[in-house]
Amino acid sequence: MQYFNDLVLIFDSTVRLAVPLILACLAGLYSERSGIVDIGLEGKLLGAAFAAAAMAAVSGSPWLGLLAGIGVALCMSAIHGIASINLKGDQTISGVALNFLAAGLTTFLGQSWFHRGGFTPQLSADQRFNPITLPFAEQLKDVPIIGEIYWELISGHNILTYVAFIAVPVTAFVLFKTRFGLRLRAVGENPKALDTAGMSVSWLRYQALIITAVLVGIGGTYLSIAQSAGFNNNMSAGRGYIALAALIFAKWKPWPALLVCLLFGFLDAMQFRLQGIKFPVIGEVPVQAIQALPYVLTIILLAGFIGRAVAPKASGIPYTKER
Repeated sequence: MQYFNDLVLIFDSTVRLAVPLILACLAGLYSERSGIVDIGLEGKLLGAAFAAAAMAAVSGSPWLGLLAGIGVALCMSAIHGIASINLKGDQTISGVALNFLAAGLTTFLGQSWFHRGGFTPQLSADQRFNPITLPFAEQLKDVPIIGEIYWELISGHNILTYVAFIAVPVTAFVLFKTRFGLRLRAVGENPKALDTAGMSVSWLRYQALIITAVLVGIGGTYLSIAQSAGFNNNMSAGRGYIALAALIFAKWKPWPALLVCLLFGFLDAMQFRLQGIKFPVIGEVPVQAIQALPYVLTIILLAGFIGRAVAPKASGIPYTKER
């Protein structure tokens, strides 16, 4: 029974660690399906995390922190949109520039405003999104197996966690069951056809970037005022890049993206469990090697173990209207 308890705890950690990946991955799914490559997911996660923590620290409200996080992500998406859509610039360079901007600016503003070396003040429980106990969780927690799964694994998460998991079926429905989703997929495959039909390619891509900003803004907010109790330097820790890798591995589909993000979350959870354990023959593995597990998996998957993954045909290609 102890093994089962440990497994449930690992899966619980997996869910918590996978949430920002799921949100960032779905965010990238919308932008890339519309033909916009968004390398800047990492920077948007970081910028949103800082804005959310700073606003929550100043105002005392996690909801205002959430709005600030989404607002900063929207501003960064607007910059990316202007550079990529209006100015026809290189989308990869624009995204990388946003990453550098977020990394430097969050540290600078954190030091200037709070004088804590780039950190925000420690947030109290009232300034964060706290766990929610679902109905009957208390009554069922002593029931073997089912009760423990419901109490530990399903209940006890904050509202942003449930938003992340609800966003997966919503995304699948929007992309594959609605007219908007059909147009969004079409603009990423053949923008000329939509332009010929009288639809605005630029507006559709901006709509995708708005949805991207909302999702990644929620993901950044989760990092700093739900999973953690404040912002620290580079707290996104490459999650934006891992989300992009997960998106490629999932072949730009929402349900496979969820499974891949959970896999990365599982590896992240395992590296905490494996630290300090002595293995047969090799002994204790250095902490740094264990912490690298999720990133090693990213490299292995992208090295060719995922099969053929074909991006939307117009992805990364600026569209110029013919006259």
